[in-house]
Amino acid sequence: MTRTPDHPDADPSPATPTSLSAEEIASAVRSRTLRAVDVVAEALDRIERADPVLSAFIEVWAEDALRRAGEVDARVEAGERLPLAGVPIGVKGRRGLGTAGPLLEAGCVAVGATSVPGPGTVWQTWGLGRHGPTVNPWRHDLTPGGSSAGSAVAVAAGLVPLATGNDGAGSVRIPAAWCGVVGLKVGNGRLPSSDRTGLMVPGVLTRRVGDAAAYWRVMSGSNAAAADPGAGLGARLGSGSGAGSGSMSASVSASTSGDRPTAVWSSDLGFDSPDPDVVAVAHAAALRLAEAGALRLTRPHTPLRLHDPAPAWLALRTPGAGPTPEVHRIRAANDGRLAALFAGTRLLLAPTAPTPPHGHEGPGERYSTALTWAFNLSGHPAISIPAGFGPDGCPVGLQLVAAHGEEALLLEVAGMAEGHLGPW
Repeated sequence: MTRTPDHPDADPSPATPTSLSAEEIASAVRSRTLRAVDVVAEALDRIERADPVLSAFIEVWAEDALRRAGEVDARVEAGERLPLAGVPIGVKGRRGLGTAGPLLEAGCVAVGATSVPGPGTVWQTWGLGRHGPTVNPWRHDLTPGGSSAGSAVAVAAGLVPLATGNDGAGSVRIPAAWCGVVGLKVGNGRLPSSDRTGLMVPGVLTRRVGDAAAYWRVMSGSNAAAADPGAGLGARLGSGSGAGSGSMSASVSASTSGDRPTAVWSSDLGFDSPDPDVVAVAHAAALRLAEAGALRLTRPHTPLRLHDPAPAWLALRTPGAGPTPEVHRIRAANDGRLAALFAGTRLLLAPTAPTPPHGHEGPGERYSTALTWAFNLSGHPAISIPAGFGPDGCPVGLQLVAAHGEEALLLEVAGMAEGHLGPW
């Protein structure tokens, strides 16, 4: 992506900390090229200037953030090698600090609580920040998506390089798609969650895939292959052929190496009717990834046809309701079909959201979650990456879904995608 979101001071100088990724900030702070205090002070200044328009934050913790940044600098001076030293982050909602402990221990500095839907706003629509409804940084008359609205906007606008979220139906992936950033939903049960239904899991929003991988390493305590997204595939496949267009059959025949992870494309998961413009942008991105050698598109023996998860998801989220026979039926059927799919392929590709961003009056009768919440029910990890732009000028997301426990694969392929679809 080369376009710039429509927000105040959207194009910082390459020399400023807010233009750096979280990994670059941490490296500079560890080497003492930058001080955490200066990085955080610059982020706070940027928030102060931009947030009256964007309303991405509920609260900003300036004094506490500067104090904590000073503590990070002292830890670095004392010889601690903090993996995310001095990285300013937003945390989702006022309770977000409760799940950010590993990030803070790794050297991140929380600068504020990002907006979530507030009183009088429906969960499918906008966030409500300290200055009013949270706006999409690409078009202020449209919503950024929810419920991790403020986190997506803060990252897309360059206020922070990383912000936490949680995803119970698409609440990380949908705002990531509509704001043109990366949104990772980890697999159910992989990280602690207090949600009684088990549907809500932690996630993260970043501008760079490497920063999402850094989040996953810290939160999972892993030093696995996610350390350098794209490096594993890149070393085996070379630099790829770049972006292009063509039919799926042409892409399949051009990508025959067994090293490439196989992927199946589905525009609708077998039950939805997504907007054709959204499908076209996401599908074109999938084809470019195949042509570049990041993956190999294949067709399953049986087309994927999931049951619409809406009845099961809504039943589970109804207070006082337990799993009904309908819930068990939908879950069992979809789990079986996804297990069969992943027995024959590594990845499932689909649009992230079935519609473009809607206005602040609400989504109408369309569920923006139609293509995401199936994987909250099934528990599979998923990531949304920017795919391009729709006719409205707003970003469109491409969703990658992998088998249980395959977060590292998602990050690796997303890292390759960043090289061919980006820079984001």
